[in-house]
Amino acid sequence: MLDWDDLRIFLAVARAESLSRAGRALKLDAATVGRRIARLEEEMSAKLFVKSPQGYALSEAGDRLLPHAEAAEQAFAGAQEELSGAAGQLTGQLRIGAPDGCANYLLPQVCARISDANPGLEVQIVALPRVFNLSKREADMAITVSRPTAGRLTVQKLTDYHLHLAAHREYLANSAPLTCKADLRGHRMIGYIPDMIFDKELDYFAETEAQVVGLASNSASVQTRMVQSGAGVGIVHDFAIPFAPGVVRVLADEVSLKRAFWLIRHADDRRSERLTRFAEALGQGLRDEVTRLERLAADTTLAGL
Repeated sequence: MLDWDDLRIFLAVARAESLSRAGRALKLDAATVGRRIARLEEEMSAKLFVKSPQGYALSEAGDRLLPHAEAAEQAFAGAQEELSGAAGQLTGQLRIGAPDGCANYLLPQVCARISDANPGLEVQIVALPRVFNLSKREADMAITVSRPTAGRLTVQKLTDYHLHLAAHREYLANSAPLTCKADLRGHRMIGYIPDMIFDKELDYFAETEAQVVGLASNSASVQTRMVQSGAGVGIVHDFAIPFAPGVVRVLADEVSLKRAFWLIRHADDRRSERLTRFAEALGQGLRDEVTRLERLAADTTLAGL
């Protein structure tokens, strides 16, 4: 008979593709994880993994077992919540992956409010400038800047948001006039490292007259800090401007970008009431916070200097 604890270990190895990484996630040593997998394979009379120099990959039998193990995981999580005594509240651990701009400027306060309403909930925010692999359960859900078109995923639009050219007041006071897009050629531009743009929606500078990015980072938050330091002009999330004192929007009538955040979940999770309830709270919280912060940012606009 299959045991949930065995399936839990199977899922950890399937997602980590390594005994040692799975062991760290489970707080078990790698040898114990290996013995438990061997025991499960013996009980099932099937090899669940194919070992190679790259790690542990699922075999054909492992692929067949995976959706059943994930269903058991969801059922176990649902049972825990139902029996926890926290009626109507979310409990347990949830991990969200997000691009660093969203993770730095929006998710902390949004998730804090959700946690205040659900004291038994533990929320983990993973901020990385890349796309997350939900199949490997790097996160329970992820926020992206473009709508995925492939994979077994459920996709939900969360909110639109806006970006504008911005600079620090001191930089503008001590630099060449900036009255139209053509003037950008005389300013140091701040943006993404071109060959590290992981999503086409982040390729902003095609919409400006700028020719060269003089300072670059793969992090939107680092770019905002560069702008705040007076290093030049960059395209900044409106929702980040209230966190950067002295930074103002410039040429807002000429350069205005609109993008969207999308919430993606593994297709098998659509039956999880727990994840659905969290997604609803997250979506409403993000919409409210983007609206609040963008109103504050609009008050910092300078049409030209």
